[in-house]
Amino acid sequence: MDKKRVIIVGGGFAGIQLVRKLDSKLFDILLIDKLNHHQFQPLFYQVATSQIEPSSISFPFRYVLKHKKNVQIRMTEATGIDTKNNRITTTIGAFDYDYLVLAMGCKTNFFGNTEINKYAFTLKTTYDAITIRNHALNLFEKAVSAAQAEREMLLNLVIVGAGPTGVELAGAFAEIKKYVLPSDYPGIDFSEFRIILIEGSKNALNNMSDSSKKATANYLKKLGIEVITNTFVTGYNGETLTLSTNDTIKSATVIWAAGVTANIISGLNNECLTVGNRILVDRFNKVAGYENVFALGDNSFMTTARYPKGHPQVANVAINQAVNLAKNMKSILQNKRLKEFEYTDLGSMATIGNNMAVVDLPFIRFK
Repeated sequence: MDKKRVIIVGGGFAGIQLVRKLDSKLFDILLIDKLNHHQFQPLFYQVATSQIEPSSISFPFRYVLKHKKNVQIRMTEATGIDTKNNRITTTIGAFDYDYLVLAMGCKTNFFGNTEINKYAFTLKTTYDAITIRNHALNLFEKAVSAAQAEREMLLNLVIVGAGPTGVELAGAFAEIKKYVLPSDYPGIDFSEFRIILIEGSKNALNNMSDSSKKATANYLKKLGIEVITNTFVTGYNGETLTLSTNDTIKSATVIWAAGVTANIISGLNNECLTVGNRILVDRFNKVAGYENVFALGDNSFMTTARYPKGHPQVANVAINQAVNLAKNMKSILQNKRLKEFEYTDLGSMATIGNNMAVVDLPFIRFK
């Protein structure tokens, strides 16, 4: 039997796992990604705060997959799908497929605010983390000799969104404020360095348990982080942040971690897209209305009895969907029964600072 050609768009947790698990005797694989490396997203905040080097969380695809002789890699951006002719177009040309898997992940959601989009920093790639790191270091260099009025703006760091990314990033900045920056920049009074965390809902880590939310609030207070809840950011012009309360904050650094929206590609029926631009899939991750197109991870939307509003957009979902799809694609070729995806939530954790974290497991919650 001739091998089937599978094109996988996206080398995140879902894409790289599918490449690893697909049977090399049955499938030839083309992996398409805008980057040439896999990024370990949970540790972006440590790169942004200079705690680890970018190379520690960036893994070249060609090195990771060097033993997979059935895999080709193209560094390009997918621009469209021709589902009638089983072809995908990219910035370097078109490629034919027997099966197409979309694992394109998410991007930052600015909720239509172009001004914030222009001036705020994001944390969705290693490059974003490096940009924040370099920007912060430049600010501290400027603050050494800045006038008092300018120094206030330079030393107000605002993080919008108190989910895991925002909380962990705020905690990491608080740690370097206490242990690193005073010795590196003795000319700056770092008691003036404000770390402000803004959240639209009632609590930081609002999706975790009540005990974890309470512990998080105590930890953030202990670290000296200013937390503003039940408040939305309505504008930012690069110098002044405007809040829904009509208050303003002078800041040269606003990091936006307030939500995501799925990356999309043209060529699919509009009926496939749902909330957050996620792609509707069945229990086998097959895209609604198509027989040979699948979607995985953050950019897929699957409803089950346990998750009627779709699965959480976390790495563990993406990895397990990829493992299940690899088995099912083999079963398709062997005319065997397919296995529905069922997610078992093993828990969640957020690291807030040095030796401080909250953990929600199915059988216990602790801090």
